[in-house]
Amino acid sequence: MSGDTWCAEANLTHPDIVCEVHRDYVKAGADMVIANTFATSALLFNALGRDDDLLAIDRAAVLLAQQAVAGQQVAVAGSISTMRPVVVGSDRTDKQQEWPEAEARALFARKANNLAAAGVDLIIMEMMRDVRYSLWATEAALATGLPVWVGIATERRADGELVGFSHPDELLDDVVRVLVATGPAHVSIMHSSPNDTGDAIEIVKRHWSGPMGAYPESGYFTMPEWKFVDIMSADDLVEYARVWRTQGVTAFGGCCGLGPHHVAALARQFGPD
Repeated sequence: MSGDTWCAEANLTHPDIVCEVHRDYVKAGADMVIANTFATSALLFNALGRDDDLLAIDRAAVLLAQQAVAGQQVAVAGSISTMRPVVVGSDRTDKQQEWPEAEARALFARKANNLAAAGVDLIIMEMMRDVRYSLWATEAALATGLPVWVGIATERRADGELVGFSHPDELLDDVVRVLVATGPAHVSIMHSSPNDTGDAIEIVKRHWSGPMGAYPESGYFTMPEWKFVDIMSADDLVEYARVWRTQGVTAFGGCCGLGPHHVAALARQFGPD
């Protein structure tokens, strides 16, 4: 892990490990794996002066995912985030740096087009959480012509309102309304507490009648290697997912803290007979 770029460099420095992680999820019954391209955020790598490195790392990441699913009926998605540099020692965004809209859109388009050229089956927008950068990134992905799944991350503000993750001034209702208006293929609540996911799904349903997914996070990490602790059990995740299914969710998975045994439990519960 890198203090600046999280797990992005692993695509080049530890490709065998990245590929094996993907294979673990395929063996667990996953219908789709997401290439390790979340951390290669166009904004983050631009702030680091590494725009071209991003393209090379993403190509390597997609190839590793493709190798892991070879011969299987498993889709490969490319992940796009709006991640910026973070506050040292945390997972919270450092909001000091901003990009003009035109510049940000160009950076997102460059990443999206690179993922499309690398051969991903679809693009997943991950940790979408505001009505500016998330919108610009989503529109860049849609412009590739590939199916786009929008993953929205939320958390509960002190007053009980659900807001964009790490964006207490951005109501979840506003974020959902703006992003679903772009016309994605799918909408998920992801990287959010399972305790908040059900309420977030109901907010999504105010604006969206299409297919929905849920892949929460669980526990918290310890620095510097991001080892998660206090993670919910696979059985608990399945119980949450049963409730989400009654709300209309049909795609399930796990984000930070959750591993292949969680996905295996979901596959046993919801996978094909």
